[in-house]
Amino acid sequence: MADHVATTLKIASDLKRRIVAAAKAADKSPHAFMLEAIERQTRLDEQRRAFVADALTARSEALTSGKGFAAADVHRYMAGRVRGERAPRPKARTWRK
Repeated sequence: MADHVATTLKIASDLKRRIVAAAKAADKSPHAFMLEAIERQTRLDEQRRAFVADALTARSEALTSGKGFAAADVHRYMAGRVRGERAPRPKARTWRK
């Protein structure tokens, strides 16, 4: 079980009214509603930071190797996969001369 610590949030009264209304509509307590919102936003931020880190790593690898994928090949591959086809994977090509 995770440790729990108390914290205090000071929010505008208008936001508090909106939270109470949204929580009621979701059949949740305002406390549970706010915890879920904080958890969801924290997860999104963590995912965004991981995505950016992966993109920077990929960029570095592309600059080091001088290889990449043609956008048209990637689009064709993705479209085939969406249709459920066994599309051939695009091949990395040298872009640096």
